[in-house]
Amino acid sequence: MQFEHSAQLRAAYPDLVAGVVQASGITATADVTQRTAAYLTVARERLAAGAESGFSEIQAWRRAYTTMGLRPTRYRCAAEALLRRLRLDDDLPRLHPLVDLCNAVSAAYAIPVAVLDLDRVDGDLMVRPAQGDEEYLSFAGDTEHPDPGEVTFVDSAGRAHARRWTNRQSGWSAVRPATSSVLIVAEALHPDAEADVTRLVATLVAELTEAWSAPTRVAVLTDAAPRFEMTAAGQAVSPGTR
Repeated sequence: MQFEHSAQLRAAYPDLVAGVVQASGITATADVTQRTAAYLTVARERLAAGAESGFSEIQAWRRAYTTMGLRPTRYRCAAEALLRRLRLDDDLPRLHPLVDLCNAVSAAYAIPVAVLDLDRVDGDLMVRPAQGDEEYLSFAGDTEHPDPGEVTFVDSAGRAHARRWTNRQSGWSAVRPATSSVLIVAEALHPDAEADVTRLVATLVAELTEAWSAPTRVAVLTDAAPRFEMTAAGQAVSPGTR
């Protein structure tokens, strides 16, 4: 099993950096309340100095969405959507311990973080422009097809696991109470992306170890090193490998 961004996408966005963490042994019973609150405090402190639209991390994604022909104030990257909700509501919804933690980390770093249930991913996973025949399952249970050229996560079965790149995840591979094996993907385009994504990955590994004692495989993907080799779902994940 492999995860990568297509050559076409990397050519269009040469500054793209992605952090990936594969982890196993996830449960829905871990208590991450205090750690989640700590990251949300970091995000609130940053928001107190100015709205999320002024963050360099968010501005980079807005430029990318404009390049894709999308209105960035209509289709926001996941990190901007979380920060906006936090600024307006002063909190984020609670869904699952791992999702809550990753949402809080995403808000603290202002970098989109996706969490996919690997048991619901078929074979290799590539982030690429859609052909238009891929199948995306919404959280409402509706089947959609990404527009041709729309950036999405596509597996070997032709399932689309995202809409508009980092705008919306699929209900098919969303984390659920029975989820055990996950792939976490953080993507950034801003000037300090590699350093920030590297720190974000280290943060996630520390939290996964603390809350779940979860074995992990990690990598920071760039144009020079674009591919991540995953272990098959159900196989053991080697601790701390990269």
